[in-house]
Amino acid sequence: MSTLNAPKRFQPAAASPARRGPPGPPPGGNGGNGGGNGAGGPPKEPDKEKTPRKPSPRKTWGKRILSGLIVAGIWGVIVAAGTMAYVAHDMPSISEVASATRRPAITLVALDGTEFQRLGDMRGETLDVSELPPHFVNALIATEDRRFFSHFGVDPVGIARAAYSNYRAGRTVQGGSTLTQQLAKNLFLTPDQNFKRKAQEALLAVQLEATYSKEQILTAYLNRVYLGAGTFGVDAAARTYFNKSARDLTLRESAIIVGLLKAPSRYAPTASLNRATQRMGVVLRAMLDEGYINQAQFDAAMAAPQAPARKASEDGDGRYFAGWVADQLPAFVGADHGDLIVYTTFDPGLQRQAEQRVTEMLRGPGAEAKVNQAAALVMTPEGAIRAMIGGRDYSSSEFNRATQALRQPGSAFKPIVYLTALEEGWGEYSTILDAPYRKAKWNPGNYDGRFRGDVTLRDALAHSLNTATIRLAEAVGIDNVRHTAKRLGLTTPMRRDLSLALGTSEVTLLDLTGAYATLANGGEAVIPYGILEIRDMDGGILYQRQGSSAGFAVAAPHVEAMNRLLAGPVTYGTGKAAMLDRPTVGKTGTTQDYKDAWFMGYTADLVGGVWLGNDDGALMKKVTGGGLPAKLWHAIMADAHQGLPPRNLPGLGGSVPAVDAATAPVAAEPAAELPADGTVVQTAEGAPPPEQPAPSEGGDPIGDLLRRLTGR
Repeated sequence: MSTLNAPKRFQPAAASPARRGPPGPPPGGNGGNGGGNGAGGPPKEPDKEKTPRKPSPRKTWGKRILSGLIVAGIWGVIVAAGTMAYVAHDMPSISEVASATRRPAITLVALDGTEFQRLGDMRGETLDVSELPPHFVNALIATEDRRFFSHFGVDPVGIARAAYSNYRAGRTVQGGSTLTQQLAKNLFLTPDQNFKRKAQEALLAVQLEATYSKEQILTAYLNRVYLGAGTFGVDAAARTYFNKSARDLTLRESAIIVGLLKAPSRYAPTASLNRATQRMGVVLRAMLDEGYINQAQFDAAMAAPQAPARKASEDGDGRYFAGWVADQLPAFVGADHGDLIVYTTFDPGLQRQAEQRVTEMLRGPGAEAKVNQAAALVMTPEGAIRAMIGGRDYSSSEFNRATQALRQPGSAFKPIVYLTALEEGWGEYSTILDAPYRKAKWNPGNYDGRFRGDVTLRDALAHSLNTATIRLAEAVGIDNVRHTAKRLGLTTPMRRDLSLALGTSEVTLLDLTGAYATLANGGEAVIPYGILEIRDMDGGILYQRQGSSAGFAVAAPHVEAMNRLLAGPVTYGTGKAAMLDRPTVGKTGTTQDYKDAWFMGYTADLVGGVWLGNDDGALMKKVTGGGLPAKLWHAIMADAHQGLPPRNLPGLGGSVPAVDAATAPVAAEPAAELPADGTVVQTAEGAPPPEQPAPSEGGDPIGDLLRRLTGR
């Protein structure tokens, strides 16, 4: 058997006991036909095997680091792309920069021709940055964004500088946002402080810089930025604080307005002239440091006398009225109206006086009596609102208690019952029984706990007798009372039971004052109003009041009789504290457990309503309508009548009542038995009697038709 010998190049160099391989030829043997020398000379040494060189440790680590960086870079790109997609998927388009929506500017003009409130997002003229004084732009750049003309929308240097300053201070003392970023935020984004919003802000800023010039960006920013006191844009601020166009701002005035950007409400000159001046100094110093002004200009601006800034409206002055008027504008000119000038019935002087009276009462006797809130209205007999107080502090609560709050009027509702009686044939001197009353579990009594027997309607209303009023409502029919209330403008739902006579159905102060105004207006229905005329910014008339067309709600003889009836409370009844130096009529109102207290009244010139109470329904300390409300009503109305000569009211000149006691009907006794001793049993929470069923649709069709035709 032949042996196959491996070529020499595959044979080991020498027999090594440590290495195993295929057996080689015997020593001195024939190399076979694989290439040995058949001469049998000394064997040729086999080729030595090359040992591979081990890589250097330094190169190994370098490769690993490079590979790691490449992988990390790939993942970084993936993460960055994902983050960009997340941030940008709902980001607005910068094409909206020229069409960003804003609320229309609404200027409210008072009765004397003065502007008293401005609503909306921009008030001033839109100015190009080239129209502004150079020192204004320089003040802005020096203070807010020194690298504005060199960065690309985001300023890494500014961010690093702000981060370092904040780190050293241990708190946020400097921001890194550019003016372009601020514009992006103002135009497109919410004020939320989170990563997504900040990332969107930066992306939008870069896009804005790539699309618009620096001058265009500055123009957009300066016409939209909020500068305090309800102003948006530099021209609006200039007109509000200095009564001039932004084109004419001095260096000092420019520094004051630029200083507002840090905290508009805090540094507004109308809020604090000292803080505004201090902030102005910071701006001027920045301009000096950046070389925009020299030392002489700095000193002159700092030493210049401060022109008195226009005083902003006092807190709450007219803002309840302004909000009420603004809510009505869409009904007059549509929801998509532009900028408007609205001429109103508002009297700023009377408003300030009324607010002062309310503040004095709430801080003094009101605080002692646990009264925390108040509302008041003054209007003409035709319904023109002159003053409106919706609460003690507008900045703390914008809820308008004069127009929005629903409260039980208590005995202030009783005149509606007595008017219904007059229309049903009763007279001022008709008699009604004042005695304990019981119906099911309802046993109302009088405030003083006394009962007077048969009393005239005049005395019953003057002394606000509950049981007599209930019997009167029962005699004339509660449905007739409800219908009268509706005719007088009370639009809220009315209970259909006898407790309605005591004012258990909720109303607003505005509606109830309007109901009393109907009587002051000679019986002609009144819809309270505050708008006289609406114009666009070009002077075009969009709406002009032409007068009320509501028609008469009360006949003249009944108006005169009601004036005589309502004179009783203020001359010898529960509302004597409200009496003025002229013919005055009115009625008190107090609800159960002293939750609400009212006084409503009028003269020949003005109608007023006052409510006192607490938002949470907390009980006051025995406050009745004849106490603090009557006194407050007197104080407000006395101010309102200054300079007006006394005038009489119809029916108070000695005219004879249309129906006298001899011919007037008398209310029948209730069927329920009364305790022999005349005591009154009050039920829990004064539970009213069960509501009466509504009349059948087919029960009395002729009577229903007559009621619709005659209004009774």
